[in-house]
Amino acid sequence: MTKITCFEDLDCWQQSVKLTTEIYEVTNKGEFAKDFGFRDQLRRAAVSIPSNIAEGKERETINEFVRFLYIAKGSGGELRTQLLIAENIGYLSTDKARDLRGKVEQVNRMTANLIKALKARRE
Repeated sequence: MTKITCFEDLDCWQQSVKLTTEIYEVTNKGEFAKDFGFRDQLRRAAVSIPSNIAEGKERETINEFVRFLYIAKGSGGELRTQLLIAENIGYLSTDKARDLRGKVEQVNRMTANLIKALKARRE
């Protein structure tokens, strides 16, 4: 495993920042712009992903890093659920919702792979 010197080097962090930016863009439009509670909940879940990856890396122990990566993955599950609801109530088109859920799944896979690699280093 390549030594990661800062969280900005992590692909899962980079992709989650892009995803979060896209969530902000889509929630600034249409029905989302009026539904403050739901909009803010999606944004909080999205922001939680890169934030927890960064916080975990900054803790500087593998155990803490892994713990925060699991929290980031949990936020990804929360965000996927909210995107499905947004699609069901007509806030997002089916295509856009699927695209965003796919991006969340990709970030979660990358995060899961990082967790596996970190756990293997611990053993």
